[in-house]
Amino acid sequence: MSDLFKSRKFWITVFDVVVSTAIYFVTKYVNPAAADDILWVIATYQPVIISLITGIAIEDAALKRAQG
Repeated sequence: MSDLFKSRKFWITVFDVVVSTAIYFVTKYVNPAAADDILWVIATYQPVIISLITGIAIEDAALKRAQG
């Protein structure tokens, strides 16, 4: 379990969830008319986050392959 908390992929995912949730709810309560636009922005950034996590996973796999 402690390996999970040391994982870059885990913390990037947690950061993404926290930031996306905060942005959505702040927008929802401050300017409800912009909620659809914010949902679009959040959805647009998700492939970037997924690509980052995938890149880290590929690096981790290559490192393990090189070590073993």
